[in-house]
Amino acid sequence: MTDTADQKRPSEKLAPNYDDCVYQHLKQAIEDYLQWMKSVGYVRKTRQSHQAKLNQFLCFSKNTTTTWEKLFTSNCLEDFKKTTDQRALTAINGLSRYLFSQGKIPKPLARKTKSVVLPKIHEHYLAYQQTHRQATARLISSIKRVLVAFDQYLQTHEIDLYSLKIEQVDAFLAQFLAPFAAASCRIYRGKLRGFLKYLYHQQNILKRDLAPFVVSRREYAQAKPPNFLRPQEIKKLFAGLTSGSASDIQTYALVQLAYTMGLRPKEISRIRLDDISFSAQQLRVSDRKGKNPVELPMPEQTVKAIAAYVIGARPQSEHRHVFLTRLPPFRPMSPNGVARHITKAMRNSNLLSTAYWLRHTYAQNLLEAGCSIFEIKEMLGHDKIESTKLYLHVHIKLMRKVLFDETF
Repeated sequence: MTDTADQKRPSEKLAPNYDDCVYQHLKQAIEDYLQWMKSVGYVRKTRQSHQAKLNQFLCFSKNTTTTWEKLFTSNCLEDFKKTTDQRALTAINGLSRYLFSQGKIPKPLARKTKSVVLPKIHEHYLAYQQTHRQATARLISSIKRVLVAFDQYLQTHEIDLYSLKIEQVDAFLAQFLAPFAAASCRIYRGKLRGFLKYLYHQQNILKRDLAPFVVSRREYAQAKPPNFLRPQEIKKLFAGLTSGSASDIQTYALVQLAYTMGLRPKEISRIRLDDISFSAQQLRVSDRKGKNPVELPMPEQTVKAIAAYVIGARPQSEHRHVFLTRLPPFRPMSPNGVARHITKAMRNSNLLSTAYWLRHTYAQNLLEAGCSIFEIKEMLGHDKIESTKLYLHVHIKLMRKVLFDETF
């Protein structure tokens, strides 16, 4: 009896603590998740915030007796919420989604949404969208988000839907759309526009149709002509460029590409060594905004500027992009980096302009050289001729001659 007990004791001492296994497993999962966040481009501030919250969760797991299978469940999360603030839940939810995608847990934490009771007219509109418009569940969810916010705004300001005015709608949109990007604003604005149409046409609740007035403010500023550099300003710009350093040689090549070929900063940043034929003096631009790849002739001064940079100023690197950052670790320049270098060169010459001014200047030069609007469209890489017409405001008389065959 004694011998049997003595034989078991060593194995019991060597047996791992199960709670410690959960702790170590979670610790490694958090490290992997933070590394994944870095690899996909999360900024350092966000990663640090998540790390701090996940460390709280790690300490919580050490003080609890739950298993790995039960760690990412709603019951465990409720216990954790008692020890921390609400902001930690975002990090925990993100970790659970990552672990689910890696097959480490059977399902991610479910997101609980508060049940919101909308007025009957709002619910009728959602039902109308489902029945008559065959709206998907995702679309209904997006519409409901706007309707909930709109209803809360009306209640807060004690606004009666029957006496709704466009000024009140505009005030709501200014408040609601403030945190969203332009694309999201257009989507949500359209959702509210549809609801207002329904109130006027189907329900006769509104005294007038307010939907046509729900438009983006950006549409009112389209008539402003683009800025471009005059000949004397171009001379001033190039007179201010030097070749005293590797950075100066790089900037000179960037300016030449923007001025003589009208390339966008993004297109310049994506040029690879294989895209340039120095003997044929041609550049292949394969990744354009309008998805219109093209081979463009390169002026001699531009070829020489790029050759000077590649031979004498470009850092040694395995990257095939032509333009690289000046400081190690060397990597391809970003579009913002290209624009920043060009704009800095302009400011050094006392020109209050930006990189895109050179693109507009290029368009004007083509127009004054007698190119047709279709040729300019192809050279600029536009997919619609309407986009090219905006560039032709830079020279009114020639624009009218090219577009409308008018003589003066």
